[in-house]
Amino acid sequence: MNDSPNDPRNGRSPTSIPQSDTRTYRFSVIWLVPIVALLIAGYLGWRGLTTRGPVITITFDTADGLTSGQTEVKSKSVSLGTVESIRLSDDLHHVEVGVRMTSAASRMMTDHARFWVVRPRINGASITGLETVMSGAYIAMDPGEPGGRHTTFFKGLEAPPGVRSDQPGHTYTLMTPSLGSIGQGAPIFFRDVVAGEVLGYTLPPGGRGPIKVQIFVQAPYDQYLRTDTRFWNVSGVQVGLGAGGLKVKLQSLQALLSGGIAFAPPDARDEHLVQANADTVFRLYDSQEEADAAGYRERIPLVTYLTSPVAGLTKGGRMTMFGIQVGTIDDVKLLVDPHTGQARVRVAMELQPERVLNDQEVPADALRALLHTQVANGLRASVQSASFLTGESEIALTFVKNARPATITQEGDALVLPGQAGGMAGIMDSVSTITDKVAAMPLTQVGENLNNLLAHADARINSADMRQGLSSLRASMENLQVISHDARARMPQLLAGLDSTLKNANSLLSSYGGDTDFHRNLQQMVVQLNEAARSLRFLSDFLTRHPSALITGR
Repeated sequence: MNDSPNDPRNGRSPTSIPQSDTRTYRFSVIWLVPIVALLIAGYLGWRGLTTRGPVITITFDTADGLTSGQTEVKSKSVSLGTVESIRLSDDLHHVEVGVRMTSAASRMMTDHARFWVVRPRINGASITGLETVMSGAYIAMDPGEPGGRHTTFFKGLEAPPGVRSDQPGHTYTLMTPSLGSIGQGAPIFFRDVVAGEVLGYTLPPGGRGPIKVQIFVQAPYDQYLRTDTRFWNVSGVQVGLGAGGLKVKLQSLQALLSGGIAFAPPDARDEHLVQANADTVFRLYDSQEEADAAGYRERIPLVTYLTSPVAGLTKGGRMTMFGIQVGTIDDVKLLVDPHTGQARVRVAMELQPERVLNDQEVPADALRALLHTQVANGLRASVQSASFLTGESEIALTFVKNARPATITQEGDALVLPGQAGGMAGIMDSVSTITDKVAAMPLTQVGENLNNLLAHADARINSADMRQGLSSLRASMENLQVISHDARARMPQLLAGLDSTLKNANSLLSSYGGDTDFHRNLQQMVVQLNEAARSLRFLSDFLTRHPSALITGR
């Protein structure tokens, strides 16, 4: 029902009721701005409270590159917090950095977490942290293995860790007497591929003993490690000068600057060995040749004693036979007998039959018996020059002709081979032997006898008998010349007479004729006369050319 006074159905006139003014209020759009701002502020406040994590303290040696309110804490490029404060520690030795972490990082705040400042670094041949040149340094975080005790105080690392918790692989330890140029971050190579890096090293207590080098080998390369895998140093440049000329070997530029370590794939004979577990201890060899030599299982210790110079002979040198390496040198030591004063050099060696037997299984007793036979046949150990340019020497097992009888003796577990001077020392010994023999000859007596012989010969030549003999010889030669002249003058007459005799004989034979005995005898006589005439002709010609043959003979 409508009771409005202005309604004509009520029978009232609209003009009879007094009018009153009413004000209408409308909502303005401009009020939306503060309302939206309040809503956003409330949402941000609520979000800040819900995402706000704990405040942690990280200590560093320096705050270089860190800025309050700007430097972030990141893990895998994800922001996990922001630096709120930076102050010096109470002892003024460190810097305490307060970091407000996010709520998502709260569960990561355990004693397994690690923090370090990412800034540009140059380590050997590698450069890291270049992305911070434009964006500034930041604090990197590694949450570590799951578990651990909750904490809000951490000691920051001054260098990035070599192994991250999310990186598959294992850590191992290498033992070496010296590091060389190996440092933290040095690469580890497997078949020229980077398979890990050096984490650090620990010196032995008191500074004596081998150094422990901690390494990390990434997966899947760690599955190639066996219990007897051999590691060797590949730092720097290896330069060799031999028969093949100058050889330069460089593993990589990074290994040249920061050092490096390499290991080889397992041999076929090592397949039966189990895979190395984490934290297994290996030996680090100085070179690949030394590491390869360590892989020979069969070893026969040998010893030889030398009294000749052994310059250039060092531990780790080669032992060869016919120029082929059959072992290595273990030790070179000078020994002096305090009672007799006799000095000699003891050289300890290891014979490695696998170098020449090609994995043939030969009993050790058979090898020792073979050495006994070879020594009986003249096998001797001597020092030979391996390179005249570098002065390096080696032990050579050679067979000496007409060698003095010798046998192998035993010295503990080692066999003692007879030694003999070799190389330049052997040549000098031979020359010394020859000079000793020459010095032993009675050269003074021989000279005196020769002088006496010459003096007697001179006296004989100047004697009267010699002069008379020479005069008689001269007279004989003159008579021989006269006889020869007469023979040449009479020879035509003798030939003419012989010719007429032959003619008469022919006439006589023709007068008798027939086949009578007289005819045959006469014919033989004619033949003999012809031969005699021919011989006389030859004699005449010979005497004409050699008149002295009447005295000296033909």
